[in-house]
Amino acid sequence: MIGIIDYKLGNLTSVKNALDKLGVTNFISDDPLKLKKSKGLILPGVGAAGTGMKNLKAKKLDRLIFEDIASGKPFLGTCLGMQLLFEFSEEDKTECLGIFKGTVKKFPSIVSSPRTRESINNNLKIPQIGWNQFEITNNESRIMGNIEDESYFYFVNSYYCEPIDKSIITGVTEYGIIFASVIERDNVFATQFHSEKSGDDGLQILKNFAEVCQ
Repeated sequence: MIGIIDYKLGNLTSVKNALDKLGVTNFISDDPLKLKKSKGLILPGVGAAGTGMKNLKAKKLDRLIFEDIASGKPFLGTCLGMQLLFEFSEEDKTECLGIFKGTVKKFPSIVSSPRTRESINNNLKIPQIGWNQFEITNNESRIMGNIEDESYFYFVNSYYCEPIDKSIITGVTEYGIIFASVIERDNVFATQFHSEKSGDDGLQILKNFAEVCQ
């Protein structure tokens, strides 16, 4: 059974509906004792980093996340749920969970193509909203099994994660800059995009995570 962490920020119902469609038993809760009984945890997210950390701490859900990750329980963060895994977010100047070393930064509004060095977006729209491609950088990823390279996923983000340890990056996406859009290490997985809103490929990722939880 997968526990969906309710910290008042996130597409809770969308995530639950996606898992229900896959036939994966799940529940939504903000009670650490109930979530402790799960086989895996999902931290969804839509909103600001400062509010997210405040809400997690208010219910002692930050402590739950630390303990369950340390115990080896599979964990999946989505969008803000990925960003909160890092040490610090420029959004609200927020101290985050620190599961991974690195910083969450805001997209620059003026950019050049990281591939061609040519000016491509003098007025990059922030937040990024919509479908964008994913490029696989780790073919041994457990979370991205059966996902083809250059598949499209649905993003809504003004900020991106910059890990210090590049080995945790499973895949990248380009939006003015090239940024980490999927990361994983041991039992911890995270996507910047919304799997629950990304069609069949998004469902496949949730299915892969459910299989890890077995």
